[in-house]
Amino acid sequence: MNSEYVIYAVAAVVLVAVLALAVRGVQYLLRFALHLFTFPGVVIHEFAHATACRAVGVPVLEVVYFRFGDPPGYVRHVNPARYRQSVVISVAPFLVNTIVSFGAFLGLGVIVSTTESIGAAQPETIIAGVVLAWIGLSVGMHAFPSTTDAKTLWDRSRQEWRRSPIVLLGIPVVALIYVVNLLSWLWAHVFYAIGLLVTALYLVWALLF
Repeated sequence: MNSEYVIYAVAAVVLVAVLALAVRGVQYLLRFALHLFTFPGVVIHEFAHATACRAVGVPVLEVVYFRFGDPPGYVRHVNPARYRQSVVISVAPFLVNTIVSFGAFLGLGVIVSTTESIGAAQPETIIAGVVLAWIGLSVGMHAFPSTTDAKTLWDRSRQEWRRSPIVLLGIPVVALIYVVNLLSWLWAHVFYAIGLLVTALYLVWALLF
């Protein structure tokens, strides 16, 4: 009898271990798939940071546009000498990603509105629509500045508000960045991208019809 209990116990341990590995494997595959799906958004996000740095005269030390890691991309640069440089660098991805995402959705809207049916559409038209939808969603999902961007602005605000009270105007921006990143746990970044899609489709429909 004791040997049977031992066998059952070993089997239970093996089963739990196999299930744990399976769950871990599924989590890894889902994370890998999500990285692949959203990599255009990461690339555009980091491109916007790097471009903003060069535009305001802040030297860029290192740029990683995409990698399978955390974070999936980053830009290392010299500490900006002026507060407004920090603001431009931090908010640039929101503006650039929004514009690129909205432009992709506009293109998708034109394709959809000028295609009578999916069955009658040419293969290249379908591929173009899928690619534009992919770019629009992935880029729109990465429009929000990161908490690192918010921390940078917050640190600069604390350092400089006594010398320049106008810096206090940037605090609402910092708070907004923190809020939207917090809401990302509720898929706010996905809803933002979908909102851009709906707006673009409505605009195309209004202009063409």
